[in-house]
Amino acid sequence: MTLTRKFRLVLAAAALTLAAAPAALAQTAPATASASLKIGYTNVDYVLSQMPESRQIESQLKDYSTQLENQLKTKYQEYQTKAEAYQKGAATMSDPVRADKEKELTNLQQSIQEFQRNAESSVQQKQQQLLKPVYDKLQKTIDVVADKNGYTYVFNSDAGFGTTPILLHGPKDGDISDLVLKEMGVTPGQNNQAAASAKPASTTPATPAAQPASSKTKVKKK
Repeated sequence: MTLTRKFRLVLAAAALTLAAAPAALAQTAPATASASLKIGYTNVDYVLSQMPESRQIESQLKDYSTQLENQLKTKYQEYQTKAEAYQKGAATMSDPVRADKEKELTNLQQSIQEFQRNAESSVQQKQQQLLKPVYDKLQKTIDVVADKNGYTYVFNSDAGFGTTPILLHGPKDGDISDLVLKEMGVTPGQNNQAAASAKPASTTPATPAAQPASSKTKVKKK
């Protein structure tokens, strides 16, 4: 999941509710109130990509995911070693010993599957923990910019996830994205080149290339 997806979902719920507000106000409010209504918009994806925190979070998530991936590889290697030893000696093992070895391999298999499930959940929790301060900072800055510049409503011009943006049309002077960045001390456009060349980091521990050797207790594919 990219840094912008969760924030888009948070904003989308509020923005969809607000989308009908200007029209409703125009029908019920006095003419003077309608004339003072000022609507702005911002591209949340663009703003987040310019914030230095986004790159720091991507780096931290990549490191965290790599740690979990290495632990998962260690578990696979342990399973593979014991599975190969079982295959080589199974023919000469007594029934009780063979049953004990098969139980051990089954337990290792289950442990690997449980670790992988927990790792995926752990990465998601880590991502939420790292992103919360960024969400809070962005929302507070949008509020400050809106108050300073007299905007009654601010919409997201890039709803994302393949859905229709909340804003379908608007004048250029209604775009407050650069104002939000400047309020945070970020020079607009300074990260454009780096953002275009950067590839999203994987945040899910990958399955190791080396698969356990064939045995009676192969690790099941999820």
